[in-house]
This record gives sequence, C-alpha cells and structure tokens, in this order.
Amino acid sequence: MIGQVPEPEKKGMSMKRFVAAVLLALLLTGCAQAEQKKEFDVQYFDYFDTFTSFTVFAEDEKQFQEYAGLFQSELESYHQMFDIYRSYDGLNNIKTINDNAGITPVQADEEILRLLEFSLEEYEQTDGKVNVAMGSVLSVWHDYREDGLANPGRAQIPDFWTLQKAAEHTDIGKVQIDREKSTVYLSDPAMSLDVGAVAKGYAAQRICEKLREAGVTSALVSIGGNVQTIGVKGDGKPWRVGIQNPDTSSSKSYLHALNLQDQALVTSGTYQRYYEVDGVRYHHIIDPETLMPRQDLASVTVLCPDGERADALSTAVFNMELEKGIEFVESLESVEAFWVCEDGSQVYSSGFEKYMAN
Repeated sequence: MIGQVPEPEKKGMSMKRFVAAVLLALLLTGCAQAEQKKEFDVQYFDYFDTFTSFTVFAEDEKQFQEYAGLFQSELESYHQMFDIYRSYDGLNNIKTINDNAGITPVQADEEILRLLEFSLEEYEQTDGKVNVAMGSVLSVWHDYREDGLANPGRAQIPDFWTLQKAAEHTDIGKVQIDREKSTVYLSDPAMSLDVGAVAKGYAAQRICEKLREAGVTSALVSIGGNVQTIGVKGDGKPWRVGIQNPDTSSSKSYLHALNLQDQALVTSGTYQRYYEVDGVRYHHIIDPETLMPRQDLASVTVLCPDGERADALSTAVFNMELEKGIEFVESLESVEAFWVCEDGSQVYSSGFEKYMAN
C-alpha cells in the first residue's frame, strides 16, 4: 500500500531537477527475467502543482534513467500544455486559449485538441456534471479560497449573484474546435477553460501508453493521487494502492488497500483543497448545477482501466446525489466506485470489493 506522501526536503525545486530514491533489492521470486529486474523510484514536486511519483521495474540503472527521463519529459510537457496560470515561450497552452477568448482562434497541439474532445464527450455522458468550461466560476471560488487561507478570520464565500453572473459564461458549446486548422476558439470573451478535473488523469494515461511503447512492463504512476498501474510488480504480485481516509484527523490514514493490475484509481475529496468559513468547509469541487461545493460526500474513488476517464468520472460522480451516482456507475462498463459519505459511512459499487486486499 502506498504510504503517506513525504514532505519535500527542499521547497522551490527547479522543474529541471528531481529527487530520485533508488531501491536496489533483487527480487526473490518469479521467472529469470523478473529476478534480473530491480525496483526504482523517482519523485517530483513541481509538475501540476502537486506531488508526483514514478515507480518502475528495470533491468539496471541505465534503463531506469531512460525510463525516468521519458517520464519526466512527458510530465513536463503535459504540465505546460494544460497550465491555466502560466505562459511558456513558444507554446500555445490552455492559458493562451483563455487569453484569446472572443479574440481569435489559437493553434493548439494535438494533445490539447484530444483533451478537449474527450472533455466534450464526458460532459455529454455525465449530463454536464464535469465541465471544463467552468473556468469563470472556478476562478471566483479560487480567489475566495486563496483569500480565506491567507486571512482565515475574514474568510467569506462568494455571493450567489457573483456566481450566477460567472455561470453565464460556462456554455461548453462555445468551445469551438477546428480539426482542419487545429485551432481552439472560445467564442464567449468572458469564458475560460479549467481542465483540472481531467488533466492529470489524461496525462497519466498518455504517459503510461508511451512508457509501454518504450518497453516498460511494470510501473506505477501517481500524479497528485491520480494513480495508474502498468502490469504487475516485478515479483508477479499486483500493485497495492491505498485509498486515503478523507478524515485527516483520524489515526487511520488509509481506508482500504486495493490490488491493481493495468488499472487507474482516482479519488476526488473534500480534504484536498479547501478553506473554512464559520466552521463550514468549502472544498474545490464545485457542482455545475448549484455552483456550490456539495456537503453530503467526503470522497469518491473511481476505478477503471482508463486514467483520463477515471479522473473525469471521479469529479462527475462526486457532483451527483449518492443514489444517482450509484445508478450511473452501475450503468458503465469496467467502472467501479467507492463513496465515503460526510457521516463516515461507506458505499461500494457492485464489483468494487473484489479489488480489495485481504
């Protein structure tokens, strides 16, 4: 089971540098090929503004460095493309698209086009419960959250009129993708994209695909808790991954351990980014219908073979009432989910428990 995320030893680490912790113990089981492989870990702190780890079984240090180099290069590329806060020389990213809303179409990388096309599909499938065109609303909440964290005694929530005015600019139909010209245009000048509900899962999925193409047969990727596994561990056993307890005051850090092989696991929860106003916690997952954070759930974990889908669905299901969320998940093929309600009660989809470790 993945343990507590360690605190970085040094803040402000350069994006070109990473901390590598290498475990060189020889595996004691399995075939001759497995016995030759060793487990290597590498950790990053500056991509997607979160903690990222990469664990891989490789033949030797040289092969590990090749895999780690590929992983870091791809991670940095996706981080920059999907960034909504920063610009990068020579790159049109999501921020560039937002900056040109109502002005001009923006030439976009194939990966951005694919991400947005996938997001449009998920919007339709989830009846709008995950909407990357919610940037105007999410930015209001972001500003209030940042102010509340900086000045807890004066923390406030946005008034509903402000949220309603922002919500007038969240029509995903105004995200115009021109495949022939490879451009994206936001026809509403007050609209902005926020791909936080899909970007990390999409990146994890694509990076794992490229790692497989490079010859990786056994690895675990975690981007801010978006976990994706390739194959099994070097000893032939499944990867064991823990589901974090949303009650951070509890002495029990993890609720369950799951055995995973070629699966993605993503959790959306109230414990990740939040602030408090008058003793009430306001987290970062905003329901597109109410424009408020839901208060009935503490976390939703989604398990499926596809990382980008797991990421999108975890947000969408979190924004559904429990009964509707259960019905929705049960209607999907190869998707399982686990709910933790605000009162601490736990609910599983019909096939979830078979992944739980004994």
